Amino acid sequence: MKRIWIAATLVAAMAVSQAHAQTKTLKEQIVGTWIFGVAEVVAPDGGKTYPFGEKPKGMLIFTADGHFAQVHVAGDVPKIASNNRLTGTAEEYAAIMKRSISVFGGYTVNEEKKTVTFNIVSASFPNWEGEAQERTIDKLTADEFVNTNPNVAGGRGKASNYYKRAK
Repeated sequence: MKRIWIAATLVAAMAVSQAHAQTKTLKEQIVGTWIFGVAEVVAPDGGKTYPFGEKPKGMLIFTADGHFAQVHVAGDVPKIASNNRLTGTAEEYAAIMKRSISVFGGYTVNEEKKTVTFNIVSASFPNWEGEAQERTIDKLTADEFVNTNPNVAGGRGKASNYYKRAK
């Protein structure tokens, strides 16, 4: 009888825990550190590209008070031959710029639309400074997060970014 009571108590506790997790807002669910898995761009003709390669490095961090930082770097971004970041060649700098992005600022979540808007303070692509960029939250579990930018680089396609929660 005691075992049945313990099992029933555990089942009830798990149900309460799951119900509590389901009542969290989208904002509460995205807070934390996410490890970048891949960015997939789907062109209007259906073709797919991976601007940071198929094994990129990076992360996306959301703080509870509304700040974010995002860094995406290709896994094969070239090293600078001189070993000095200030004395790279034009070719090295171009390859690095084309295969990486860093962005930070504030963010807001629209619970009804299931979107997150990045209010960019600054970025390694300076043209984004001051922009508000909306992303659709396509998937969000305790361990996975996918957001989509519906219009990448002036009509190049739709980009989906895949992340796993940092452990």
